[in-house]
Amino acid sequence: MSKTSTKGIWKVISASSMGTMIEWYDFYIFGSLAVVISTKFFPSDNPTAAFLSTLATFAAGFVVRPFGALFFGRLGDIIGRKYTFMATLLLMGGSTFLIGCIPSYETIGFVAPLLVLILRLLQGLALGGEYGGAATYVAEHAPAGQKGYWTSWIQTTATVGLFISLMVILATKNVLSAEAFDSWGWRVPFWVSIVMVGVSYLIRKNMDESPVFAKAKKEGTTSANPLKESFGNRYNLKFVLLALFGATMGQGVVWYTGQFYAMSFMKTVMNVDSSQVDSLLGIALLIGTPFFIVFGWLSDKVGRKYIMMFGMLLAILFYRPIYKMMYNTTDVSYKTEIVDQTSQKIEKAKNNDVITTISKTYTDGTTYIEKKTDFADKKKSQSSVTININSGDEWTLIFLVFIQVLFVTMVYGPIAAFLVEMFPTKIRYTSMSLPYHVGNGIFGGLLPAISTYFVTHAKAAGKSDFYLDGLWYPIIIASICFVIGMIYIDNKNKINHL
Repeated sequence: MSKTSTKGIWKVISASSMGTMIEWYDFYIFGSLAVVISTKFFPSDNPTAAFLSTLATFAAGFVVRPFGALFFGRLGDIIGRKYTFMATLLLMGGSTFLIGCIPSYETIGFVAPLLVLILRLLQGLALGGEYGGAATYVAEHAPAGQKGYWTSWIQTTATVGLFISLMVILATKNVLSAEAFDSWGWRVPFWVSIVMVGVSYLIRKNMDESPVFAKAKKEGTTSANPLKESFGNRYNLKFVLLALFGATMGQGVVWYTGQFYAMSFMKTVMNVDSSQVDSLLGIALLIGTPFFIVFGWLSDKVGRKYIMMFGMLLAILFYRPIYKMMYNTTDVSYKTEIVDQTSQKIEKAKNNDVITTISKTYTDGTTYIEKKTDFADKKKSQSSVTININSGDEWTLIFLVFIQVLFVTMVYGPIAAFLVEMFPTKIRYTSMSLPYHVGNGIFGGLLPAISTYFVTHAKAAGKSDFYLDGLWYPIIIASICFVIGMIYIDNKNKINHL
């Protein structure tokens, strides 16, 4: 492709984006269903421990992403971009489908969480090789001076994948009864992915190799040992570390706070009804997604650095005020209860467990349902709260999540072009994949589990603003990254090997 031509670029974008979007869908369907999965694959006698175990299993998929980046990045720099990310697509799709087939904890005991963990690790390995391949493939097709714009289409895929996972879950819930979804319907989104993977595989099969890589291979200038040249070379290693600690580390925590932690926070800390959370998050993502393209395009004009750094700074300054507003929106202590509509229902289960349901209605239309179960055989109890919010509060939360998504688009929109431009063709796949997946997979991927633990610990300690403690992790990581990035990253993108 010439330096100015965009002929055929949409075919490249479509094929790369569709496959990457499906892999993100596969990866995030687990997180989107974390609350349900915690009751299926882990012991049910301690809901908090089960949910934290689910988040830890979810995080395990992120932790192995750097290893996938090394393994598949090496293959991509030796045999080519196309065949490598065809392999990652099939590995991801197969693992996702099989998670939907695993029997519950009640059926096979501890084998269930073990199998889930193994498949999550395989998903992480696959995703570790996917993103770098797709971003590199698109960038190597893009005309000079437009790499930020064209690679930003790849940047939308993670958010779109999360959005589609939420929509598939909502559609399944609407088709099935609550009992059917809880019993087996939650498996459907996992099964659906195999169809999408098959379609994407057929599309990718007909793609051509990257022209830049094909030229390098023809001329014999590809690397025989990408790992050694990427990380054994002190000059290149310096840029790998700068990419990680000056960009992707902060970008990773901002991404997962603005989308995944926001969802987890609303469901488990604010106790908002799961379907309402999925709906409002989906709307916020839909409104925010075009800004990936906006900031990717803008980075071609003004440089990558200041857009990414400004996004991090806004997140650092505004996370706590935003989450305080979110929490107060559904805090029933600020609402007026309609006392004569309060009801209490006591039922006795077949195993003699006593289930008490308390229902409350508030003047603004909010409803509150608390279910408390007193276990007859274990002499202990557990309770859960579900809050259905009014439309006004829904739009308030949509706006507050959208603001967070806007921060995400600023730090994430330009990052693919920024990383691709740092490294030469022969080791690009390997070199850019590792800092991206360490920053996103480890620093970002561990965020839901770490932040949820901080909130749980602060609540147990009796802190009045316990719900804000989970934000210290992304604020500190993003602050460190902001300082390093501002000092050491060159906004002029001089390191351009394309």
